[in-house]
Amino acid sequence: MKFQSTLFCLCVAMLQLATLADEPKPSSRPNVIFILTDDQGWNDAHFAGHPYVKTPNLDKLAAEGTWLRQFYVASTVCSPSRCGFLTSHYPARHLIHGHFATHELNEKRHMPHWLDPKTPTLASLLKKSGYATAHIGKWHLGSGQGAPTPEAYGFDFVRHTTGNKSYWEENGEDPYFRAKSTSLFVDETIKFIRENKDGPFYVNLWTLLPHAKLNPTPEQLKEYESISPQADHPAFGPRMKKYLGNAKNLKNQSQVFYASLTDLDTQLGRLFAALEEMKLANNTIIFFSSDNGAEDYRVGNASNAGVGNTGPLRARKRSMYEGGIRTFGIVRWPGHVPAGRRDEISVTGGVDFLPTICKLAGVTLPENLNPDGEDVSDIWLGNSRPRKRPLHWEWLFNVQGRDDGYMPPMLAVRDGDWKLFVNHDGSGAQLYHIPRDISEEHDVAQQHPDVVQALTTKALAWVKSLPPSPARDAAAKTGKPQDAQPSAAATPGKPNSATSQDRAKIFAGRDKNQDGLLTLEEFSSGLAKGVDFKQRFELFDTNHDERLTKDEFVKMGKR
Repeated sequence: MKFQSTLFCLCVAMLQLATLADEPKPSSRPNVIFILTDDQGWNDAHFAGHPYVKTPNLDKLAAEGTWLRQFYVASTVCSPSRCGFLTSHYPARHLIHGHFATHELNEKRHMPHWLDPKTPTLASLLKKSGYATAHIGKWHLGSGQGAPTPEAYGFDFVRHTTGNKSYWEENGEDPYFRAKSTSLFVDETIKFIRENKDGPFYVNLWTLLPHAKLNPTPEQLKEYESISPQADHPAFGPRMKKYLGNAKNLKNQSQVFYASLTDLDTQLGRLFAALEEMKLANNTIIFFSSDNGAEDYRVGNASNAGVGNTGPLRARKRSMYEGGIRTFGIVRWPGHVPAGRRDEISVTGGVDFLPTICKLAGVTLPENLNPDGEDVSDIWLGNSRPRKRPLHWEWLFNVQGRDDGYMPPMLAVRDGDWKLFVNHDGSGAQLYHIPRDISEEHDVAQQHPDVVQALTTKALAWVKSLPPSPARDAAAKTGKPQDAQPSAAATPGKPNSATSQDRAKIFAGRDKNQDGLLTLEEFSSGLAKGVDFKQRFELFDTNHDERLTKDEFVKMGKR
């Protein structure tokens, strides 16, 4: 009997050893997955209070982690926001004032054509310290002739769009490429993780969705075929109710948007399940955010993508009011980051991402990095505290929704509970106490002149720390957005060449696919030889979305 008992124990021990041999060797440093969606609003998830959209996997992620409720990205639009995450620098330090577009448009806005690859990035620092690194999905940090690919910034494994030598082309034969893109990105992410499961690894998973133009598959749409969203639902904030109430076709627009978001959620669920299956979830930090606030349906091709939910926040993408720059900050790391926590106190930002991840990964920052952000790993791990330095923003261009109060002065600073807007000459100050006034409805600048003076001093000192910029100089001199078009008076005796009605007919004639938008190719088809059609197209394209609406074509054509 004793012999049989000993034999049984030996068998059990051998089975345990075999099981352990099948599991990945735990890395002493955490793996990191950075999920960045595109144009997802602060309330565009069920856990965040959206009354209609279904996001069970994001809900579970938030329940298992911490939601940093006062998290801010570095810019109101795509490329500069991504720069802030990767470099811990305000994008203005790299003259990245707006999104990277054609080289002609970049030059017009006095911008470089790409982020300088000599700039230290989170990926390059982690790679040097032994991490396997991957970028999968949207890039948008430079394209066109001569633009470096993501490999130049420290990524070993690259599968990208919106850049040079893209792995996937968005304008291919499949009309549902964008709708299927998250599935493709997740497939490649899981593949990379399986090949590097012994770790440590770092992954950028940057999605195309829910950025316009949205075209979900019929199967994806079935989930919402019977939905009838109400603009006055109590879950929406006052501004959202008014905004959705003015939507052209709220039901159809919402069906498309919700279907796109839910498929994104479904695909992320596959990634989370794969981490569990590979027994990597407990040693993997997941950080989830969006590059900026929700899009506006009045922008070109964004009628469907433009019904994102900003909740109680004022304004949308392109605006430095809360709705344009406050986005998700969800962190999950089982056993380290508190589960189910909602931090309403700590103010954190995209520029904090690099120093925070480096701290948790045991990577020393190089002396020449000079980060604008700070290490907030203690906040991630459960502490709540004020930040040590202010957050700054600058936006030199127009904002969709100006008539709705979406366009503040050109500088913003968040310091403690206060948020100040001011122009480069110190004029136009607006002051808000954000914890008490999240909707930025009550400007209290006149009641607190001491706070206005102190924050104005900080904002203008920050501007002086930035490299010289012709775009900034022009904005400061004129006090006007750099894409504002001067209204040309008609020459006496010579009326405008075409009436609004005439130009509307011209627009319809050039709109070959009848989608209500003109591409550069469609626009140029009606111009005579020798005309600089690219320059004219960019002049007409006031919102820089590389498509012309009828309104843009008619109004600009009459100037």
